[in-house]
Amino acid sequence: MEYDYSRIAREFVRALRGRRSQAALSRRLGYRTNVVYAWESGRNAPTAADALRMAARTGIDVRTALCDFYRTTPSWLERVDPIGRDGVAALLDDLRGRTSIVDLAHAAGRSRFAVARWLSGAAEPKLPEFFLLVEKSSLRLLEFIAAFTDPAGLPSIAQRWAELEAARRAAYEVPWTQAVLRTLELTDYTSLPRHEPGWIAKRIGIPQEEEERCLDLLVRTGQILEGEGALKLREVLALDTRRDPAAELRVKRWWASVALDRLSAGADGIFSYNVFAVSEADLRRIQDLYRAYFRQVRAIIAQSEPSERVVLASLQLVPLDTPAPRHGAARKRAVGAKSAR
Repeated sequence: MEYDYSRIAREFVRALRGRRSQAALSRRLGYRTNVVYAWESGRNAPTAADALRMAARTGIDVRTALCDFYRTTPSWLERVDPIGRDGVAALLDDLRGRTSIVDLAHAAGRSRFAVARWLSGAAEPKLPEFFLLVEKSSLRLLEFIAAFTDPAGLPSIAQRWAELEAARRAAYEVPWTQAVLRTLELTDYTSLPRHEPGWIAKRIGIPQEEEERCLDLLVRTGQILEGEGALKLREVLALDTRRDPAAELRVKRWWASVALDRLSAGADGIFSYNVFAVSEADLRRIQDLYRAYFRQVRAIIAQSEPSERVVLASLQLVPLDTPAPRHGAARKRAVGAKSAR
């Protein structure tokens, strides 16, 4: 599904405005004309920086919203004000990871020169182009919008959001549904004259009863369509399971156990480890590198054709020690303990 980014931008502005009048909000933003009316009517579009400034003016903590989107604090946010041209450029450049400007421009259907200027901060993307790049670089536009306002309140994406939430619940409840969906994309499966019970189970190494359970749930949540021939996906959804931390933890543990089972069975794959000592600053750099790598992998997956293999990418980067207290803090605790005796 290709989004109508201009319409989403108009609806996003309207959602941020809330119960305020267009004229009042325009004045609050420092304009003498009713610019918010122009933005909502589609006569003009705000820049991404304008939209973030508007969010801040309507009471949204933009920094907190971005941390909610990332589910952590990205390193660039510690040194750049997110509300402004440089902040928008840093966000977009971070989201693309190591995806080349040429590849990102191709995916977005925009000039590489325009994309390069947006990523460097030499030019400011309008809100529709900003939303386009967020989606093409991360596949998480709806999650980005959800950090600022409820996507269910934007008519053009409300149904899509409801479907995404249903798919997310299915991923929490029956994790194997995600591998079954990916199996349905394989050229080997789509070339079958009709669905063969047990084919999916054999391909990804699960019991046939689990295959049937997954397919039943996927049909009930509207993610696949039944009919003559092979089963078909309605759409390919990029799920972010981090919205429910407890459920996300369960799913992460579950997939980590799958990777461990396959390792124990001698499955083909990359299973490696490295135990090392490193500075706090370099640990942050490595963590950012892991996140950038994962985003780049997702970008490659989004454009990969044909679908020939189903793959589990399981990444772990875990500090094994308890951070030592800073000398000043340790000294204060020691002094406090002495005075308490």
